[in-house]
Amino acid sequence: MPAVSPENGTMPDTCTFCRILRDEPDDVTWVEREDEAVAFRPLPESELAPGHTLVVPRAHSIGLLDADPRALQATTALAQRVGRAMRAALGATGVVVLSASGADAGQSVPHLHLHVVPCWDDDGVTFWPEGRSKHRVDGDPHELLAEMFE
Repeated sequence: MPAVSPENGTMPDTCTFCRILRDEPDDVTWVEREDEAVAFRPLPESELAPGHTLVVPRAHSIGLLDADPRALQATTALAQRVGRAMRAALGATGVVVLSASGADAGQSVPHLHLHVVPCWDDDGVTFWPEGRSKHRVDGDPHELLAEMFE
């Protein structure tokens, strides 16, 4: 099933993941293909751990903030199933789900995707961000956020 944008019903030719979803190249290692989301191996040089898997919605959206809620639900549900499979098949004792929305967050492919990374007690790797943002906001940030929901 091809990836489509909820806005215009097309797959952007410039989107790497839309091209993968459209062409289904033989060199992609598929973990799972479902109607609304897929899971596959990242490029070997990008793998953070054995079994690291990308979970991508078929519907094109740049990131979390503009994703169709149904596509987002299908993507997170598949990420959960991939994580459970990592525990069962690989003996992972933990799973980290990583996603960035926007270039300033470190997003390198402008199509929503989740990195599902298995972890073990002997990894020696921590996937939690180091340090703290130096950016300051005028006022209490959580009060400002809460005002958006009133």
